[in-house]
Amino acid sequence: MAFSSTDEPNARITTEGTLADRVTGLIAADIRSRVYPVNTRLPTEQSMTEQYGVSRTVVREAISRLKSEGLVETRQGSGTVVRDPKASDAFRLGQPHENPAEGVLRILELRRGIEAEMAALAAERRTGAEMTLIQQALRAIARAVKDGGDGVAEDLAFHIAISRAAHNPHYTELLGMLTRALHDAIRLTRGNEARRTDLAAQVLAEHEAICAAIKARDPAAARTAAFLHMRNTGLRIEQAGKDFWTGDSRAAAQRVARAKLGTTAPMSTAPR
Repeated sequence: MAFSSTDEPNARITTEGTLADRVTGLIAADIRSRVYPVNTRLPTEQSMTEQYGVSRTVVREAISRLKSEGLVETRQGSGTVVRDPKASDAFRLGQPHENPAEGVLRILELRRGIEAEMAALAAERRTGAEMTLIQQALRAIARAVKDGGDGVAEDLAFHIAISRAAHNPHYTELLGMLTRALHDAIRLTRGNEARRTDLAAQVLAEHEAICAAIKARDPAAARTAAFLHMRNTGLRIEQAGKDFWTGDSRAAAQRVARAKLGTTAPMSTAPR
């Protein structure tokens, strides 16, 4: 069951998500199937790094997510202890009136203002080299999708490239702080959009409009294009059917809703 790891395994994205996503899913499945009974301790970090073939960073991220889902808890003197998964499931499923898209929409609302001004500044300040990186990042999204990927890392890298062209390091730092929530949010929005060719085409056109405005050094057009992209992304999420909000999509939406942005770990996001 081991995965091949890299120097930064938790940053590696596969067609099935990050290594942290996969390890979290495997441990959660073992908890639900009682491989790890209620009130027993999980294996040590070292044991799990060997079992899954990943780094301690990945294991710690997985444990953090399991805590957020209510499947484990830390007890003084006892380590990480398994909780009753039925209690966690009852809490989540017992509130059918809650909108699973709400957490994603909150992130998109936050991004509207950030991305709009960031794009406007990039249009004013970008260098020729930075414009090349933005264009390369945009092409990388299409290339990733063509190769069977989800384009999540590439999508985020596109926006990070724009943040760097704004010549205000706080934009890049802020996106870094939002990274974990953004990965889940982008994965959800892109997953929804990939189900329909017309939606995927809309997203491509919106990205191209942002890129074109920055290239034309038109701050007003860049601001509008970025704002509309975030607004339209929110509308597409609002229109996603109930069938979309199941399984991995529901779990990701719950992580976004519970995200503590001030404690989110930054990430290196060099354009590909």
